[in-house]
Amino acid sequence: MGIVGQDEAGQALQQQLESARVNCQFCISNTEPTITKLRVLSRHQQLIRLDFEERFGAGHRSELQQQVESLLGSVSALVLSDYDKGTLSDPQLLIGAARKAGIPVLVDPKGTDFERYRGATLLTPNMGEFEAVAGRCHSERELVEKAQLLVAQLGLDALLVTRSEQGMTLIKPGQNEIHFPAHAREVFDVTGAGDTVISTLATALAAGESLEIATGLANIAAGIVVGKLGTAAISGPELRRAVNQAQGSERGVVSDEQLLIALEDARAAGEKIVFTNGCFDILHAGHVGYLEQARAQGDRLVLAINDDDSVRRLKGEGRPINPVERRKAVLAGLEAVDWVVSFAEDTPERLLEQIRPEVLVKGGDYGLDQVVGGEFVKSYGGEVKVLSFLDNCSTTAIVEKIQGS
Repeated sequence: MGIVGQDEAGQALQQQLESARVNCQFCISNTEPTITKLRVLSRHQQLIRLDFEERFGAGHRSELQQQVESLLGSVSALVLSDYDKGTLSDPQLLIGAARKAGIPVLVDPKGTDFERYRGATLLTPNMGEFEAVAGRCHSERELVEKAQLLVAQLGLDALLVTRSEQGMTLIKPGQNEIHFPAHAREVFDVTGAGDTVISTLATALAAGESLEIATGLANIAAGIVVGKLGTAAISGPELRRAVNQAQGSERGVVSDEQLLIALEDARAAGEKIVFTNGCFDILHAGHVGYLEQARAQGDRLVLAINDDDSVRRLKGEGRPINPVERRKAVLAGLEAVDWVVSFAEDTPERLLEQIRPEVLVKGGDYGLDQVVGGEFVKSYGGEVKVLSFLDNCSTTAIVEKIQGS
């Protein structure tokens, strides 16, 4: 929601938002044009930004107020992104209506008069905006003290100061500050970083997350977006992958459900999925070499292993030597393996139907027409490949040698 002019730029903005399935309810001004920012780039570097604007008057304030109030019963958070162009010159009525409805209000503030945001749930000024209101901060302690004072003066639930390469600092009344270090590996363009922060915060809070977790997500999201050129959006899969990488959980032993989510994210990043399966009872050099070959057929390797009852049916009593949980733990430690999942059936056909890998790989002396699930994979355009194990390497041979000794 906001104000646009009765012009081509306003129509283009609405069309782009609606094509992204955004419910767009603009107030149309017949007197002021849509505010437009023109960025001049050279060799992927922003050189100049030209703003074409006329400050919006108070004529649409009542219409905007009515539109917001009509939707408060169907939303879980309200974001006021103030660009100091007149639309939010008097936000108190909006803040009051939302707080009365029990809806959190997040504000990206502008200017030096933060009093007009009194009663909001959270303000997200950058360091420059914060110091313009609270005064220069010469130490971390001084920043926290001034932030606590501002929170108390304005009746806020919290204040989040975004600090570029120094990350973010979250201040809550009477509590120790929480600092979130910057996640950007390389800052390419900071355009839209503040918008990314507050939108991710609002989405997470609306979904029921705590302010601390929401801030952590927003910090990771900002790290992604500053690595892109221009005003960029991030997707759910992008954010989820970044969170998994930050937690070190983007690979390893997974359930069926976790695997499908991970695969959705991998495919959103354009990665090619390879699938293979087996018992892998006693891990040996043949297994390792085979899995490295399998991984080389794509970008991600899913390894499905038979559970204990399934191995027993296939190999006989006394097998497996190692129970399924131990087998999964060892296999997940291999560099070539991204995800390990187990299955209870004699064949992995059910998993294959769920996963639909781009490449199905099997090891041993199989013909292509003998690979279980091969016809299914080929039916949707996938590839089926047979790779060889290293000679003189097998679990059965190892067991027999041990028994013979």
